[in-house]
Amino acid sequence: MILTPKIVARIAAIGFLGVLLQLSFFSRVELFHVSPDVLPALVVCLALLGGSLTGAVAGFALGLFIDCLLVEALGITSLVLLGTGYLAGLFRERFEFHGLLVPALLCMGLTLVAELGFAAAQLLLGVDAPISLLIVRDMLLKSVYAFFLGWPIYLLVRRVLRPALVEEPKVQRRRQPTVLGA
Repeated sequence: MILTPKIVARIAAIGFLGVLLQLSFFSRVELFHVSPDVLPALVVCLALLGGSLTGAVAGFALGLFIDCLLVEALGITSLVLLGTGYLAGLFRERFEFHGLLVPALLCMGLTLVAELGFAAAQLLLGVDAPISLLIVRDMLLKSVYAFFLGWPIYLLVRRVLRPALVEEPKVQRRRQPTVLGA
């Protein structure tokens, strides 16, 4: 991805809109008594299109922004989303993928990793909360929601960032001349 000031502004606008949608809409929608968490999937999509540095910076910025808005322990969400973005960007840099199944699966898997990271950070900070198997159910459901939300998020982010994406030309092999007499 080519990062120009206009593209950085687009990424910031995508992040700002994602945080606002998470806080105003997705936190109020409940399916099976669990609301989807869009931010890890958004960070994964940004990282898949921009690489590990873009994913890590976007994850840290979104996490810090949401921590400031929710007046929570500063840095927990930043740290978890930074790691999520870095891992997704590292996948992009190491492997070649086509289609929409890989982004959706990565959104699902890395959302589960992010939820486990949130839970571990809360336990390390000593937050008093009852621990039950319902937390595991909530984590798994959020991962499934991220799988289904990964497709539209990836397509939308890709469309908005299209001018900055570098498409590698497909290598076409030259046809070998055939010898008719042999």
